[in-house]
Amino acid sequence: MLKIRNVKIEDLPELVAIENLCFSKEEAATSEATEKRIQFIPDSFLVAEEDGVIVGLVNGPVIETAFITDDLFSDVKQNPASGGHQSILGVAVAPHFQKRGVASKLLTHLEKEARVKKRETITLTCKENLIRFYESHGYLNVGVSSSEHGGAIWYNMSKKLK
Repeated sequence: MLKIRNVKIEDLPELVAIENLCFSKEEAATSEATEKRIQFIPDSFLVAEEDGVIVGLVNGPVIETAFITDDLFSDVKQNPASGGHQSILGVAVAPHFQKRGVASKLLTHLEKEARVKKRETITLTCKENLIRFYESHGYLNVGVSSSEHGGAIWYNMSKKLK
């Protein structure tokens, strides 16, 4: 059975492995960036586990602005207790667990937590091929992002929580 829980530092090697399976070298969070996120934002860093094995993750800091900026990929700060915008810097599911609803369950869990903490929106960037997936979860495509992360074209997606 799939279990969603908050991240622990012991998860680091498995998380880095999943990042590297799901993203290009330029886009994947480094081990250092992932470790920082575990230390500073464990309350908005969730993992999906199947039989004790990590199969997916979602993470991102709470930010003051409505959209993600590239500095967030390397520099995160502790989340405020309430308010702000819940960002998502990464959603990744191990390839052999994709197409089984793991990403959807991670998004739903993070959204529930964000509502409890009175976040205004959830914001993320995605590539064009994932726009429909996020729209099916209630996100609006608000156009091309200014992000140059990994040299890709990203789209700002936003979901109001209030």
